[in-house]
Amino acid sequence: MAKIRNKRNEKRVKLYRKVRNVSSWGTLGVLLFLNTLFIVAAIYIAGFNIQYFFETKLAENYTELEHVAKLYEAGRENEAFLKYIESGSIEFIVRDKSGNVIYQKGENTCAEKGGLIGYENSTKFLYIYPDTRLGVIKPGKNEGIDPDLIAFFDYLKKQNADLIKDEEKKDKDKEENKNAVKKVDLPYWVRIDNISDSYEFIGKAYFSYNERDAILLIEILLASTLIVGVAFVVLIVFMIRSIINFRRVVRLFYTDPVTGGHNWIWFVMGGDEKLGKRKFRKFSFAVVNLAFTNYRNYCMCHSISEGEEVLIKIDKSLNRQIRNDEMCARASTDGFALLLFFVDEQTLRKRLQTMMDVLQNVDKDHNFVFQTGVDIIRPEVNSAGKIVSRDVSIEKAYNNACTAVTVQGETDPAGVFIFDDQLFQEQRWYDTVQESQMKAVVNNEFEVYYQPKYDPKTLELKGAEALIRWNSPEHGFVSPGRFIPIFEKNGFITEIDHYMISHVAADQKMWLDMGYHPGCVSVNVSRAHFAEKDLAIQIRDMVNAAGCPHDLLEIELTESAFFDDQNAMIETIKALKSFGFKVSMDDFGAGYSSLNSLKDMPLDVLKLDAGFFRGDKAGDRGGIVVSETIKLAKSLHMKTVAEGVEEKEQVEFLASQGCDMIQGYYFAKPMPKSDYMQQLAGLAGAAVAAPATPVQTAQAVPVASASSAAPQPVVQAEPGQPAAPQPQ
Repeated sequence: MAKIRNKRNEKRVKLYRKVRNVSSWGTLGVLLFLNTLFIVAAIYIAGFNIQYFFETKLAENYTELEHVAKLYEAGRENEAFLKYIESGSIEFIVRDKSGNVIYQKGENTCAEKGGLIGYENSTKFLYIYPDTRLGVIKPGKNEGIDPDLIAFFDYLKKQNADLIKDEEKKDKDKEENKNAVKKVDLPYWVRIDNISDSYEFIGKAYFSYNERDAILLIEILLASTLIVGVAFVVLIVFMIRSIINFRRVVRLFYTDPVTGGHNWIWFVMGGDEKLGKRKFRKFSFAVVNLAFTNYRNYCMCHSISEGEEVLIKIDKSLNRQIRNDEMCARASTDGFALLLFFVDEQTLRKRLQTMMDVLQNVDKDHNFVFQTGVDIIRPEVNSAGKIVSRDVSIEKAYNNACTAVTVQGETDPAGVFIFDDQLFQEQRWYDTVQESQMKAVVNNEFEVYYQPKYDPKTLELKGAEALIRWNSPEHGFVSPGRFIPIFEKNGFITEIDHYMISHVAADQKMWLDMGYHPGCVSVNVSRAHFAEKDLAIQIRDMVNAAGCPHDLLEIELTESAFFDDQNAMIETIKALKSFGFKVSMDDFGAGYSSLNSLKDMPLDVLKLDAGFFRGDKAGDRGGIVVSETIKLAKSLHMKTVAEGVEEKEQVEFLASQGCDMIQGYYFAKPMPKSDYMQQLAGLAGAAVAAPATPVQTAQAVPVASASSAAPQPVVQAEPGQPAAPQPQ
């Protein structure tokens, strides 16, 4: 289970860190990629349109030159046909494979070298030569590779500035009016392929454009720029909004919905980060659980909303009282978590007490109560004495602080409780007991001890009280004070009740079969058991299973149990008595005494609490109370047992008052089953004859008792009895 819890905690911490470390940059990166893709697409479309514009111009010229080339091929042997071709306006040259001009029309301004240029979406290529009047195209890195069409146009434009001016001047002279469209013609030479294998036909063309063409190109460029600009602006706006929204989400993730301050997740993440930072390694910290103990009562008397208003005030007050580098968060419904710098325990207690004093008056009409648990986190030092990184969990430290409040806060409604090693060992022992309890029952590690009961007048053994001890293979001999309170808290005490009744019944049956006269043995039954309606039937069946007569068992109930459900208690007592069991009230006078319980409960035995016979309480007034209680019990036809008797004078007094039985260290302390069996066999009490007076015999009994003669383990006394006094 511990491994499973650790894995769950690790997963939760990883989740918290993942949420904390996540940012909007991933989303923004995707958006940036998509936006870039959109911009590239826009540029591509613009480039495609521009390319289409230039390729259209090239295609028009090429078609006309191709027509002339075909005419030349068809009629190059016919002078009349050649004259017809020469009458046209198109200039061209024909060169053989060696580069020699074999025919020429017009001025030969064709450069020696050219390059390929694609058109019609680069599915076709033209081999173009520059016009020598414009300069020579510089060869590229790889001759024959397509030069960029736009670069070619730029080259023409840059290299022919003078020619353009001349052409514009000619056009200006020719224009009929001022509104005529200006036109620019840039000459270049094109090789016409697939005409003949024996020569090259190269014709002169003009790349013509006018103002409308320029405006169209400018519009395409502006449209592309606008699209790109809008997309970029949208991206920037979306990025800013995403960052803002992300920070809002993170703030909401770390915000307590009631107080508006920080919540538990923020405290865990920020606390672990702070404790792990290098600059804080040398400092000690106090992890504090500040519990608003009467918050639920306040909400019950007022309202949830008013209670939340108080929580808001508390949160603000705490944040005003801590430093900027300290932490405060609401950790639970009525609890706040603090991470404070720790100097020394005295200073911390004083500071926390001041905080609680301020919080008590956070509402002028109410006096609130707070409890504070603390776990101290100190610097960690390695074997070389160097301060190293702390391997701590703030969640575990806060849990320790809560444990300090839960365990120690029962005795102090408003205090400061520090978790220390002693408390840790107590909680560790609590957990150890819970893990071992069922195994101890199965392995019969619990042993039944018997404390004899004597008649104070005759000193005759009348019976005993069965008490439990734990002889653990791992933990040694464990006194009941170390495990019974744990069983009462976790509910395992009912299993112990079954265990004791079964074993005592089995012992009584065994002794009866051996010819002894065991007398009645009382077995304590926890108040937790009386919630079961069939308790009497359960006891009957367990005793029957052992074959023990019912009158040899006395069911002992603590006085506090009579104040739970009296009707159920009365019905259970009646059922037990109907089955032949005796029923007694234990610890009468321990603090819950009520004459009504004696009036209503059909009890057989009344056990007087040991407090009557100890310390200052055992005076004249105590004697009067004991005397009158015995008389009252006799009037109700109940027997009386005095427990915790330690002195001879007490025995004499109880004998004179008619007390029926006495148990206590004066006669014998609780003993193992084997020693008690010797008592039953008469091995220890055979020398005791009927005394002339109770005093004489009372002095003689302890000397010959089995508890004195036989060695016994050192154990703690039962609650209400002294730890180590020996009988006189």
